[in-house]
Amino acid sequence: MIVSPRVFFDDCYGVYGIAAVNVFTMEQLLGLFRAGEKANAPFMVQLTPVARDYAHPVMLSSMIAAASKCYPRALYSVHLDHGNEAHAFDAIDSKEYQSVMIDASHDDFETNVFRTKTVVSRAQEHDVMVEAELGVLAGVEDDISIAEEDSSYTKPSEVAKFVEETGCDSLAVAVGTSHGAYKFSGGQGIQFHILEEIQKRLNGFPIVLHGGSAVNVKEIERINQYGGQLAKGASGVSTDELVKSIKYGVCKINIATDTRLLWARTHREFFENKPELFDPIIPGRHYMEEYESFMLNKFDLLRATGKGERIRNRENNKIVLKK
Repeated sequence: MIVSPRVFFDDCYGVYGIAAVNVFTMEQLLGLFRAGEKANAPFMVQLTPVARDYAHPVMLSSMIAAASKCYPRALYSVHLDHGNEAHAFDAIDSKEYQSVMIDASHDDFETNVFRTKTVVSRAQEHDVMVEAELGVLAGVEDDISIAEEDSSYTKPSEVAKFVEETGCDSLAVAVGTSHGAYKFSGGQGIQFHILEEIQKRLNGFPIVLHGGSAVNVKEIERINQYGGQLAKGASGVSTDELVKSIKYGVCKINIATDTRLLWARTHREFFENKPELFDPIIPGRHYMEEYESFMLNKFDLLRATGKGERIRNRENNKIVLKK
């Protein structure tokens, strides 16, 4: 069942978090929808420009629609992650996305406002939500590569003005997380004093946390044990930090790196232990099972498990009232 993120955010604010998961493949979509239905937890399917280039937007949309038919009780929305104007307009006009992100965070404040307003204007015509970003996250992921010295925390003094001038529906903030597998190498973690000040200035407004993967050290070790060469000594967002961030208005938590590490680990282990096999179906099925288990744990962590019924009741009541 497709649900607007607006409904998700209204229901979850300050109580639980919505997992927004980047997907590229059929295995990931099936694992995600299966877990979402089993946990009765709302979630967001995120498609990046790189994913759309890899699998083609039509193919991705068709796979999402098919997954929703396989798991009809899954509650989800489709979101464009880290798009420019062209990506956002294409997603809006396709009528297959419930929200889009315009990433103009690397521009100066005025340019960011102008570009975001341009997308908001088009999105409002189609009842599509717009996520904007203020502040710059470090890290490497897809075609994003930002050195740590070029990153910058979101300035709380700017957030209210930015939201008012752009009309955006949610705001991604830079408070210490980063993209990719190498997060928090300096050990700084989420800067909760900044996040708290942002919430004070945007009370009730949904905040988005990019770079929300945990980057489990054991996954790194297992990948390297079976031939990987991932750098050691980095970590992701801890369980305690994620849960704590929800109290400060974080509604949407982006997850990408963890599922990629899971793919690398399951496939490296499989082919090392079964070198005589070459059929993609066997490790693919194993990855889906691991993916489902991972997402079930993530829904529990974000306290989203079982919350689907609340949303389903709200949506059904709206239908009754309209009648």
